[in-house]
Amino acid sequence: MTQHVVITGASAGIGRETAILFGRRGANVTLLARGKSGLEGAAADVRRAGGQALAVQTDVADAAQVDSAASQAEGAFGPIDVWINVAFTSVFAPFTEISAEEFRRVTEVSYLGFVHGTKSALARMMARDRGTIVQVGSALSERSIPLQSAYCGAKHAINGFTESVRCELLHDGSHVRITVVQMPAVNTPQFSWVRSRLPRQPQPVAPIYEPEVAARGVLLAADHPGRKQYWVGGSTAATLLAQKFAAPVLDRYLARTGYDSQQTDQQVSPGRPDNLWEPVDDPAGTDRGAHGSFDDRSHPRSAELWLSRHARAVLAVTGVALGAGGVLAGSRRWSR
Repeated sequence: MTQHVVITGASAGIGRETAILFGRRGANVTLLARGKSGLEGAAADVRRAGGQALAVQTDVADAAQVDSAASQAEGAFGPIDVWINVAFTSVFAPFTEISAEEFRRVTEVSYLGFVHGTKSALARMMARDRGTIVQVGSALSERSIPLQSAYCGAKHAINGFTESVRCELLHDGSHVRITVVQMPAVNTPQFSWVRSRLPRQPQPVAPIYEPEVAARGVLLAADHPGRKQYWVGGSTAATLLAQKFAAPVLDRYLARTGYDSQQTDQQVSPGRPDNLWEPVDDPAGTDRGAHGSFDDRSHPRSAELWLSRHARAVLAVTGVALGAGGVLAGSRRWSR
């Protein structure tokens, strides 16, 4: 049976690369995003990869639009098997320089967009008692950084919301699964079109990973949704672990380094377009693709993700090695 996957924020970055991976499996992929040219490009990518695609222009901040898109998806491809929430927007600025309207908009897209997607998915999945929801999170969902208060707040909210929903599904004995993939810095076009009041061009905090790495993490979570969370990238693991044991130290470190590390040396040109309220690809009619402008600095693979995929094999080999070591040590003591 052909798998049906819905992906929000599918016109670029992680969402687009995830769509391509499912396309290679021959899946039916429904793509939701605001930008027409980005959606058309993503749909073409999925078809070239071997899948079928339906592109639906959708602002995830609008619950009615999301639910209408879900109905269109099922009308075209049948029941939804996997729903993946990726869509977000942000403002790079000190909190005191972000207006109430801007903060609300980021929250409506980057947090409530996940709520709306999850609600539309559950409305259909729970009746069938099957399906998987994957929330694309961030290391910033537990360790915030300066200049991204709206985005970090939204990602923190997704964690709490998802935990609550997971508990409710367990209480009901549901076979619907929900999981989160926490991401590192990823080379996506967002840094070219995010609203910014910084003097220099925004950039991800190194180390940076290619969106294909993040997409492989999403695919892993969709295939094995029994785990509460997946971490992609060694930097994600290091950040989340450091937050648990040394949060005050991180506060001081990020206060010193967090401003410069999120900006390149390039000055921002006046009137730089951004996608907070409207997509930036439609006026120019251009498709920016999945990648941002940091390919020369981005990692194409993640050792931490490899360990997640091969955890059982690693544990088995480790157990054998430890067992052999114990036998050898015991025989040496016996001989002595």
